[in-house]
Parts: sequence; C-alpha cells; structure tokens
Amino acid sequence: MDVSNRILWLLSVVCFGFVNGQVSYSIPEEMSKGSLVGNIGVDLGLDIKRLKAGKARIYTGDSAQYIELNRERGVLLIKDKIDREALCRQTTPCALHFQITLENPLELFPVTVEITDINDNAPIFQKEERTFEISESAVVGSKFMLEKAIDPDIGLNGLQRYTLRPSDHFILKLHSQSDGNKKVEMILQKPLDREKQERMSLVLTAEDGGEPQMTGTMQIHVNLLDANDNAPVFSKTVYKASITENSAAGSLITKVSASDVDKGSNGEVIYVIGNTADTVSKLFHINNEGDVILDGSIDYEKEKNYHIDIEAIDQGGLSDSSKLIIDVIDVNDNNPVINMISASGSVPEDSSHKTVIALMSVNDPDSDINGKVHCFINENIPFEIKITSNNFYSIVTDSDLDRERNSEYNITVTCSDEGVPSLSSSVTLTLQISDVNDNPPVFERSSYEAYIVENNTPGLSIFTVKATDSDWNQNARVSYILEDSSVNGVPVSSYVSVSADSGVIHAVRSFDYEQIKDFQFRVKAQDGGSPPLSSNVTVKIMIQDQNDNVPQVLYPVQTGGSLVAEMVPRSADVGYLVTKVVAVDVDSGQNAWLSYKLQKATDRALFEVGLQNGEVRTIRQVTDKDAVKQRLTVIVEDNGQPSRSATVIVNVAVADSFPEVLSEFTDFTHDKEYNDNLTFYLVLALAVVSFLFITCVVVIISVKIYRWRQSRILYHSNLPVIPYYPPRYSDTLGTGTLPHVYNYEVCRTTDSRKSDCKFGRAGSQNVLIMDPSSTGTMQRIQSEKSILDEPDSPLEVSITMCTFITLPFLCMSF
Repeated sequence: MDVSNRILWLLSVVCFGFVNGQVSYSIPEEMSKGSLVGNIGVDLGLDIKRLKAGKARIYTGDSAQYIELNRERGVLLIKDKIDREALCRQTTPCALHFQITLENPLELFPVTVEITDINDNAPIFQKEERTFEISESAVVGSKFMLEKAIDPDIGLNGLQRYTLRPSDHFILKLHSQSDGNKKVEMILQKPLDREKQERMSLVLTAEDGGEPQMTGTMQIHVNLLDANDNAPVFSKTVYKASITENSAAGSLITKVSASDVDKGSNGEVIYVIGNTADTVSKLFHINNEGDVILDGSIDYEKEKNYHIDIEAIDQGGLSDSSKLIIDVIDVNDNNPVINMISASGSVPEDSSHKTVIALMSVNDPDSDINGKVHCFINENIPFEIKITSNNFYSIVTDSDLDRERNSEYNITVTCSDEGVPSLSSSVTLTLQISDVNDNPPVFERSSYEAYIVENNTPGLSIFTVKATDSDWNQNARVSYILEDSSVNGVPVSSYVSVSADSGVIHAVRSFDYEQIKDFQFRVKAQDGGSPPLSSNVTVKIMIQDQNDNVPQVLYPVQTGGSLVAEMVPRSADVGYLVTKVVAVDVDSGQNAWLSYKLQKATDRALFEVGLQNGEVRTIRQVTDKDAVKQRLTVIVEDNGQPSRSATVIVNVAVADSFPEVLSEFTDFTHDKEYNDNLTFYLVLALAVVSFLFITCVVVIISVKIYRWRQSRILYHSNLPVIPYYPPRYSDTLGTGTLPHVYNYEVCRTTDSRKSDCKFGRAGSQNVLIMDPSSTGTMQRIQSEKSILDEPDSPLEVSITMCTFITLPFLCMSF
C-alpha cells in the first residue's frame, strides 16, 4: 500500500472491531514452497471481494514470514520451506502465530499454524568411535559412561532406545534425567581376563521410533589393562548451578569434584564434558581441577538451561559420571517493542464510549517479570488503553470528548516492563476533535441545601442555584425550570418558585416548622442548543424553628370545675416527693428546653421545684405548725429567645388523715347546696339498702327451712344418712356465686355533712378531690381485703349478702 492510499484509509476509519475467534491449521514440516496451508477465506467466512477490497495482508511483527496470502484464491501458501528443528528445536508444540488484517473497516483475525514433526533426522553420535581402557580387575557392576546419541526430532520420531552388540561381558543401562533424556551406561556383568582377550570391539546402536525407522551407530573399543580396581566417585550425582545471561567469557560457573582411592597414577582423575550438542561444547569447558568455565556468550531468550554430562576418569580407564544442570538467569536487557498497526487522525466529540482510536502490538522477548509489559497513556485525557488479545492493545475513548475544552490531544503511549531496572518504549499520536453541541449545563454543586426561618414573608428570596455551560453563544444560554413534584400531596409550585433567568428561588407561602420541617425538589437547567441539553439538581429546603409556642402543662390538670390537691403527711422527711409538674413544648431544639421555677408559695421555706424535672419536694421536715392548705404557683419557661412561659397552680394538703383535711378544704365548696343535696341522697340510699337487706334475709331463711325439712325426711327414712352441709355463699377463690368479701367501715359524726364511708380498693392514691357540684366528699385511701372462709349462721350469711348487694351504693347510716 502506498503512503497516500494508507493515509486515506486511516482517515476513513473511525471505528473498527476485532474478531475474537482464532483459526488454527496443522501442517507437517518440510512442505515444499507453494504448498496449500488452508482456505482462510472460507474458514473466516470472507469472500474474495472482501479480501481484495480490504487489502488483506499478513502481519507477523518482527518474526520471519513463512506463510503468504493469495488474495485471488483466498488461501494460505507455504512461502519458504519450514524446518521444525531449526524453528523450534525441542519446544512443543511448534507453531507460527500471525494476524490477517483487513481495511475499510479494519479487522484483525489471529491465525495459528502448528508445525508437526516428521522423521527426517536419524540419531547420530558426535564421535564414530570410543576407546575404553579397562583394568582386568574391574569388578562386576562397574559403570562406563557412553555418549548419547542426538536426534533433533521429537516424540516417536525422536531417540527411543539403545542396543549393544555383542553383549557377552557388558550390558546397557539407561537412567532417565530431568531434561527428559536418558543417561547411557555400559555395565560390566562378567569378569574380564586380559590373558584370554586383550581387546574387544562393541557396536552401540541408537534407534528412533519413526516410520521408516532410522538408526545411528558408534564403534566401542575396549582395551584391557592390569590392576586398577577403584573407579573415581563424584561427590554428587547431580550438580546445579546458575549464571546470568550476558556473563563475560571466562566466568566460573561451578566446581565439581570426584575422588579415587587408588594410589599413584591410578588415583589421578581428569574431568571431561561428555557428549552433548555442538553449541554446548563451544560454550563450556572443564579443567583438571573440576572448574566449569564459560567460553562463549549465553542468551536467556535463546536457551533457558543447559544439561551437561561430566565424566571423571582415572589413569586406569575407570570413570564415574555426574549431571550438571546450569540455569540461565534472565536479565532485563530488552526494551518493549511497540508496533503501531493503525491509528485515526480525528474523531467527533460526540463519539460513543469505547470508540477505537488506534491499534498496536507490543512485544518483549524477556521472560517472567522482565517480559511482563504494562502499557499506559498520559493522564488527564479522555482515553484509555485496553489489551484486546495477547500482546495487542487498543486505544479507546474513556469519557465524553469536549472540543470546547480541548480541540487536540497528544496521546503518548508508554510501555514498560517489570524488570529492575525497568525498560520502556513510547510513541506519541496526535488526535483532532471535531465539534458538536454536547455540553449540558452543569450546576456548581451536586445538591443544594438552603435554610429559611418559619413565619417568613411570602415572596422572600431563599437561595440561588447556578449552572454554567461551556458551549458557545446560544448553546451556552441557560434557563431554569422548576420540575413538577409534590410535597405532602401538594404541588411544589405552591411552596417555591424559580426565576428562569437568574435561578433565584422564592418562597410562595409562609412556612410553619410545626407543620413541615423540610422538603426537597428538583430544578432543571436547560441550554438553548438544538436539541437542547439539560441537567437536574436537588434542592433541599430546611425550615428553622422560631419560639412561637408556649409550654403546655399536662399535669396537674387545671380545670374550673374541680380542685385537685396533693396530700403530704406530717411525718414526711426532707426531700419527700409531693408531685411532679409535667409540661411539653411543640417547638424544637433549645426552644423546647423547659425549666421549672417556684414563683409563689404559701410557705416558700417548705417546698422547692426541680429546675429540670419539675419535681415538687419538701426542703425541710414538716411540722405541726405548718398550715394544712398550701398553694404553690409554678412557672414553666422554655429556652427560646425571647422566652415563653406558662404557670400552673399546685394545691397541697398537709395532714395525716382525711377527716383532718375536710374542715379546711370544705371552705372551697358551696356549703348550702352541699347540705341539701347530701341529705336527699342519704335518705334515698338508706331506703334502697333497707329494702334489699330485708329481701335477702327472707330468701335465706326460706332456703334454710327447706333444707332442714329435707334433712328430717331423710333422717326418718330407712336410707343411709348423708350429712348435709350448706353451700358456701362466699368463695375465697372468686369462682362461686359471690365475689371476695371486703370489710367496710362506716363513720358517722353529729354533722351529717361530714359523714364518711371508707371502703377498700386496690392501688389507691393520696389525692384529695373536691367537687362543688356533688353532695359528698370522698377520700380514696388504701385498705386491706378480708376473706370470710365460711358462714357460721344465717345472720352472718345475710350480712355477707347484704354487703355484696349494696357494694355499688354508698353505705351510710345515721
């Protein structure tokens, strides 16, 4: 693609997508050039026209391109012959990864081509011959390390087994190693005799498992020597060492050690590196002291570890072997490589979120954290970078764009690895923003709270909301609208109004804190664009309380028809609780904080009132000299500014008994009306009680006579005599025909106006009530309940019956 066409293509791309599906093929290695890999058009669902119009091409990054795309046929072909062993060595699976890219719109299709192994390599030995000089005194079981064959193929095509011919004196033994290979040892299984046979010739054959099978051979010559019967022994069977990549040649990697208990020349040990690949023999060597030295340069990206066979051989030809595993430590020596695949030059400011701006690939050949790459872009711009697939990134819009705020962005992409020190690369893109009307008005706050004191004047300005629009001219002209809503079922417009131009909020009515404490509504700010844009904000109005309510006294109740008095015994101690004034204030806050004060009193030295709780208590010992009638005036004040108050009258009777109080408090009543009414009610009550009493006596006597006659009839008959007991007319458990029996005390004085009836009732209070409209004065005091177990005579039963029947009436006698 020429430069001009590429620029036009990039400018035409505003948004492009990715195909998440991946197409995979599998082909054998060594296919000839031009061989068919697969029909990529059919597999991706693309026709030939799309491939041609989209200028389909293969993107491989920095890797060599072994596959080519034929647009005319829509197929993938072999470009260069592929040698799996040269491409991947022993790595499995071996695969080529590339992408098919299309333009207008841009699309990306990942493709994987797996290269399978064929049996094109025979096992080979580095040396065609190997000579051992073995003492005839070598014991059965002595080990002799043999060279391993090398087969670059993998799996069944790789090296499978070894055979040794002839096998009269020696057998083979294989040991699996950590790298997956097998260590080959020749074991002496029959004693040697130099006089019978001075030299032996053996053939070691390596076989793979391919079809057809391929082999490699090595000639082994054994020369028998005299009297060296101790072989060297390594201190470890496996040595492990590590070295950082890019280490200088001549660096000491590790030291190995083997010992031989023989004397003289038979105890002298030399070290050699066993058979291995040519690359290993060129990179390392070992001296006679057992030092393993680095000879060349190593690169972690090429080889991560090395497995080396080391032999210790004495002068008599006996040997021992050990394994040296060298791990290459990665060094962060590669910067991330950023390849920009495509980028857009401009984008409208009303572009939707996640609009793709650019596509790029990033690669770091280092490993682990040294190769782990993080890409980021410069801050404070409305874009973000996202990873779309392995090592591929896209730059997309992250928020709304605004040309009025910034018409051009320089997007710097920086990719850093996690190595120490970290290495990074960066690239800068320039993006133009085209303008549209996309800025709604913005309020200065996300929500508003305003305060207004109750009892305000209608039309009062409460608060001002303010919104700004960063657009220009007509698009920036803001109007304020009160949104429809209701407060306690009433439209909010009957509470407040909003000025369309200035945003000033006015009170439409006067507010009462005791009726409504707060309410909220929404105000909309709308610009003059086409179409118009708007935003809303919540405004909460808080009504502040004024001290416009006086305290209300709940107790003692103040009525015009009756007089309530609290009784205090003369034996009351200091601090005796007389009563408690209870009041409330419907205001709130400090306007509802109440305090109690004693304003006036008959004797100010006798009582006090609690400032906070309103409790009336004695402040000294009550004496006989204190007046029976005490009148207290208590004032209840709130803490408002200005303060409001209420007063309450508390009447107190200082006495030990009820009769003692009567003479003093009857002056508060109307005597004449009281006497006339009392005489009438007493006469009426006496007549009713007398009638009921006589009726009960007659009924009871009749029942007794009837039962007596029945008992006499039974007595004179021949039937067995059953004693008869009269029924119990009072049930102590309250389950019979009569309720519990109470004791009543009737008091009579020479003055019928002061006659009194005391009766027992549960939970009485020492409260004296004088009612001028009634004919009697009653004191409720506590009495004890008595239970009659069983009546002994008709008279007692009659008295009990009378008591029960006359309980609802006033029981008086003259």
